[in-house]
Amino acid sequence: MVYFGRMLDKIRLNSAGKLPAEYVANLGDGHPKFLDGRSCHFLCVPFGELVERTLAGGTDDEILDWAHEKGGPRSDEDCLIWNGYMTRLGWRDESSVRLQQRVREFGLDGRSIETFFDLFDADEGRSVGGLL
Repeated sequence: MVYFGRMLDKIRLNSAGKLPAEYVANLGDGHPKFLDGRSCHFLCVPFGELVERTLAGGTDDEILDWAHEKGGPRSDEDCLIWNGYMTRLGWRDESSVRLQQRVREFGLDGRSIETFFDLFDADEGRSVGGLL
């Protein structure tokens, strides 16, 4: 399930005081249309409970198993559709304006950034548009 591991990494980094400020503002399910909020909604797990479980320890797979137990399992088909949706978020959809705002905030104008995953890649020094 794309993005889940990234969200757990953000939780761990935030707990250690190492999450960059530009990411802290978007952490959690307080913004239901942001990626953390959308992910928690998909899993039917409140972000606060996910934080508690993540900080209790375990691998990403163990925590995902917990989320499936807590919120109910998702089928392979559900996850396939979810992955397609998430990897295209920002491309010609309701999030396009927000994506372009973030591109400007990150100082990445002029780059070929069409999705939020492209934005993450560019911001973190990876090539944009690579395969997941």
